[in-house]
Amino acid sequence: MKKIAVLGYGLGNVRSVGNALRAIGANTDVSHDEQTVMQADGLVIPGVGAFPQGMANLVESRLVGVIRNYIDSGRPVLGICLGMQLLFDKGTEFVPTDGLGLIPGSVDNIPVTPGEGRLPHIAWSAICPTEQGRQNMFAGLTDSEMRFYFVHSYAATGVKPDNLSATVSYLGNTIVAAVQSGNVWGTQFHPEKSGPSGLHLLKNFINNC
Repeated sequence: MKKIAVLGYGLGNVRSVGNALRAIGANTDVSHDEQTVMQADGLVIPGVGAFPQGMANLVESRLVGVIRNYIDSGRPVLGICLGMQLLFDKGTEFVPTDGLGLIPGSVDNIPVTPGEGRLPHIAWSAICPTEQGRQNMFAGLTDSEMRFYFVHSYAATGVKPDNLSATVSYLGNTIVAAVQSGNVWGTQFHPEKSGPSGLHLLKNFINNC
């Protein structure tokens, strides 16, 4: 049984993520303890909230170095929603804030024209995977099964094609839905709230551990 650490840093639906991982057979610990994290086969960085607070919590919990060391070990990492956003160089929510700098790009407000729509983007939305996405995190899913649950007002921009795993459309905008850089995966959507398709993606992550 694979041991998966869910990073507890004060911002994240850790219970839902932990329950989803346990439902598909993972041994899951929610922890901010360095030893516990470094002993895990895989690491999930969840997140719900604002980019500046997320980074502040990681810094205050002394988890930035832990995340970097874990990634350097070559083991798989999955960032979910805010957890994915924090992987990028910077975020512009409220105040410009440096991110982890693990994937090139910035996290910016989704451009919505007043009167044409509203934020946040809250919806079950069909994604468009890249070839990299089809071969990795979305492997085994049919096109009709690639629908996931989104809740967000900010999205990654300036993402390099080599790091892009999927996009989603919202109010005429093409939004980054998933990314990958080596052993690091990220989803803007919540796989733990996305039914069988989300559990399938989490299984793909565990199988990669």
